Parts: sequence; structure tokens; C-alpha cells
Amino acid sequence: MDEGWEVASFDLKEGAIGQQIHCDLASEESVAEAFRALGWDRLDLLVNNGGLVYDTFMQLGDTSLDQWNSTIGSHLTGAFLMSRAALPLLTDGSSIVMMASTRALMSQGIDFAYAAAKGGMVALAQALAVQLGAKIRVNTIAPGWITNDTNLRAEDEAQHPVGRVGRPQDIAEAVLYLASAGFVTGQTLVVDGGMTKKMIYVE
Repeated sequence: MDEGWEVASFDLKEGAIGQQIHCDLASEESVAEAFRALGWDRLDLLVNNGGLVYDTFMQLGDTSLDQWNSTIGSHLTGAFLMSRAALPLLTDGSSIVMMASTRALMSQGIDFAYAAAKGGMVALAQALAVQLGAKIRVNTIAPGWITNDTNLRAEDEAQHPVGRVGRPQDIAEAVLYLASAGFVTGQTLVVDGGMTKKMIYVE
């Protein structure tokens, strides 16, 4: 917004920046209604950054179909529905950015539904980049550990090769880069301070 972008946020919660529109990302009807409420005649950038995250460890045998569907629905289905609804408004040279995760590239095992959803977003972005060609570029960002918390342990910061945990500003800068990088499409930009390139052993 500081650079002159007009922003609309589609969210189930209040407090988002810019024009806020209530929306269930997993609902085709809700997404369609949200775009009608938006009332814009063009979009230069769509960032698919919504989704549900469970706070508990998800074990395969204990995970319900509702939990699976809500995770896949809010992340992967939401990205599909938002991208499809935005298509008539996206102009030549515009951009779609999918917000995936390093969980799409490496796994903990405790969040397999989330990892599957984010991996699906990476594949979706690659396929859409090929389909939409020169008109609309489609890329993915895979954030690592991103937080506003200023009270982290020194070892949390130090385990990142760059010497610190990521901040929201790091992701914002990545989005702005992909929004303007005219020769970049179908790619996954990992923003994790080098963590996915570091082998970690228990000492």
C-alpha cells in the first residue's frame, strides 16, 4: 500500500488491510459473491494467501475427513477458485502468486494435510503458468519460519544460515518482486533464510 497499490482482502476474519470482503475460500458461491462485491474492473496482482491451519499434531489414523477437506479446501481449492474468479479481471502482464510453504518441499510429518495442500499449490502454479502463457505469470512463494515475535531464543535465530528468523516484510518483498519480474513464471521462490539447504542433525 505504501507503493500505491490498491488492496482488497478476502477473509473470514476482521482486521485485514485495504478493502475487506468476507469470503469462505473453499466455497464456489462465496468466492463468486466476493468478486461481485469487489466491484473492480481489473486486477494487476492476485495473491492466494489464505488457508486453515490446525494447531494440533495431525496423526494419519486420527485425522477426520472433515479436517482433511477443510485443509485442502481452504488452501488448494481456494487458490483454484480465486484464480478462476480473478481471470476475467487480470490484465496482460498481470501476476498470480501462490503462497505455499517450505512444507511443500520438505516435511515434518505432523502436518501432512497442510503439506499436501501446499504441494498442490506448487503444482497448480506450474500448470497455470504454462496454460496462461504470456498474458498472466503464475509463481509460488515458499516461506520458511516467518514471525513478528521479537522474543525468540538465540538458537532459533542462529539455526538459519542468514542468522535470523524471517519477518513478514521478507515475504512482502518477495511478492513485489514476482509481481514485476516479467521473465519469471512457473517458479517457486523459497524465502526461508537458507533453512531448506541446511542439514540438521540432533546432537
